[in-house]
Amino acid sequence: MASPSTRAGFAGSTGGTSSAAILLGKQFKQMQTDKDIPGISCGLVGDSVFEWEIMLMLDEEQDSGCFRARMTFPSEYPHMPPTLSFSTPLFHPNVYSSGEVCISILHPPEDDKYGYESAAERWSPVQTPETILLSVISMLGSPNDESPANIEAGKLWREDRKEFRKRVRKCVRESQESGWD
Repeated sequence: MASPSTRAGFAGSTGGTSSAAILLGKQFKQMQTDKDIPGISCGLVGDSVFEWEIMLMLDEEQDSGCFRARMTFPSEYPHMPPTLSFSTPLFHPNVYSSGEVCISILHPPEDDKYGYESAAERWSPVQTPETILLSVISMLGSPNDESPANIEAGKLWREDRKEFRKRVRKCVRESQESGWD
């Protein structure tokens, strides 16, 4: 997580005074002070406002665990979406084996060449880091198995929930053991 000096201000942070850097700085500060988003902790990676380290602390309903992720924002933010990748292993239909999250709101605001997603489901500049993380938490509890990023997890979710839960619990145990390292 970010050091206290990094959390306190953005003087000297990379990104300069671009509109994306200014907006991200405001959104980061808001998330640091907002008490209405339990279970989400954010810090900057180094001194760049374009890269955040995220800790999601899930409750009992979603197999309580601590999952680390990294959110990387493009210089075109908020017109283009960030990427979000878990560094904690996660067995989930909507998470690639690399840890990258596959969720509609993180797909670029363009026509879906496969015709699966409507434009309204894809990235929009009204999304914020907070809405992204809340959507990801929701996704973790309610996977979309219609076009899974992890085919094995999607198949188990549909056909063998007992085995799926077993695999998820294994990831949760590992997250609890290594979540604070």
